[in-house]
Amino acid sequence: MAEFTHIEGKNVGYIKLFALSTCIWCKKARALLDELKLDYYYLYVDQLERNESETTKTEIRKWNPQCSFPTLVINDEKCITGYDEKMIRELAG
Repeated sequence: MAEFTHIEGKNVGYIKLFALSTCIWCKKARALLDELKLDYYYLYVDQLERNESETTKTEIRKWNPQCSFPTLVINDEKCITGYDEKMIRELAG
């Protein structure tokens, strides 16, 4: 599995953001997580080597069968697909 980049902030659970570096909605999701000062990990799937990319997409499909971006996985229990500002804000409590 590829290595995620960690952004430190308020810990509200283990948040993983699967994103594309060129996706405006992914950038908005990251900006909102930053604005909320949440602790999270992100990975730009489009910047991975081919074998890492395929392995990562297989993991994403467990949560989001369409494998669309952004995909946020919280505590390996819950998934937010797409840029859902309301649901992301709810993470901050």
